[in-house]
Amino acid sequence: MSAPVPSARRVNVRTPEVMERVQAQVEQHYRSSLVESFRSRGGTFTVGNTTIRLAKDFGFCYGVERAIDLAYAARKVFADRQVFLLGEIIHNPEVNRQLTEMGVVSIPVEKHEEEIAKLTPEDVVIVPAFGAETRLMKLISERGCMVVDTTCGDVMSVWKRVRGYAKQGFTSIIHGKAAHEETRATSSRAMGDDGLGNYLVVLTLKDVDYVCDYIRNGGDKAEFLTRFPEGSHSDGFDPDLHLKRVGVANQTTMLKSETEEIQRRVQKAIEDRDGGSAAHFQVFDTICGATQERQDALFGMLENPMDVLLVVGGYNSSNTTHLVEIGEQKLPTFFIQNASCLTSLEQIIHFDLHSKVETQSYSTKLAGDGPVVVGITAGASCPNNLIEDTIRRVFALRGVPEAEVLAAAGADF
Repeated sequence: MSAPVPSARRVNVRTPEVMERVQAQVEQHYRSSLVESFRSRGGTFTVGNTTIRLAKDFGFCYGVERAIDLAYAARKVFADRQVFLLGEIIHNPEVNRQLTEMGVVSIPVEKHEEEIAKLTPEDVVIVPAFGAETRLMKLISERGCMVVDTTCGDVMSVWKRVRGYAKQGFTSIIHGKAAHEETRATSSRAMGDDGLGNYLVVLTLKDVDYVCDYIRNGGDKAEFLTRFPEGSHSDGFDPDLHLKRVGVANQTTMLKSETEEIQRRVQKAIEDRDGGSAAHFQVFDTICGATQERQDALFGMLENPMDVLLVVGGYNSSNTTHLVEIGEQKLPTFFIQNASCLTSLEQIIHFDLHSKVETQSYSTKLAGDGPVVVGITAGASCPNNLIEDTIRRVFALRGVPEAEVLAAAGADF
């Protein structure tokens, strides 16, 4: 049985005076009057022969805004102390760059334990929006550090669910990326308060079909554990024992339709094995509301013809990645980190989800002389200033003067 996690020295940095200063700084860094103006006019606007169409929902969600606010507040409240961040506050290079320039020291994931061991009670540690594994929280508490916890409420709801599964003797099957910070944090909670729980992380429908076949028919235990290596399941995981009773959960930023299909397939496998009974299966909807809204908004936008889709955000952002996957099914889609990726009308630097590398592609339509409709969306971790930069860059490359763009926004900038 694992030892209880010590209570961290959690501190409240959200005082009215501090937050007033934080809001001014955050708005300066990330707000966009241009984007707000276009959104207020329906999100579709045409200048010359170039039309920009914005998704109904995109960009920062409440959880991301809260995490950024708390990180900025921590730097202000503890101006005379060292402030550390476990990894990245969110998966967006611009936001993390701003924190670095403010003197917040990011501890890389691969060095968490090594660097935490050097901390003192005078140091402040920011827990990112994804949360952190229980073992890391225990180590931080043992060092006596002060903690500013920015973990998203939706993530903590998943933690509550998988703890409940463990308490009832159910194994958590977690739809997510085993190496992702959020999934690692959730997996640690799936061990339960006594540390005796079990979990299995699945990513693809092929993974799930393999698990479902094992649930129905059994199989080779050694082969199973090779298919799901260390890190994707709890220590001592035994598929013959730990797939008897299962509950499905997920990384909150996964593709909703895929998570729902995983739930359906696992339930059917349990029912087939147990003669139609679902007594050994549990499921609850744990997809983040903001993730779902952004996916639904993109599906809605794709109902109208567009020539090109630009998805703006950090390449390691899970929720942004799924927007790219949705777009790719319908039209040429480019996953760009910021406006600088639009190097010219002929070349777009973008991240290829299939080869997992940044590459360059040619957009015939964008470079043509005829009318073009460009869709733009972004995940929950992308600030509006990066969307504005992208809008301005598209119009500039298409030869539209900035004055005409601002006039179309209908506001005084």
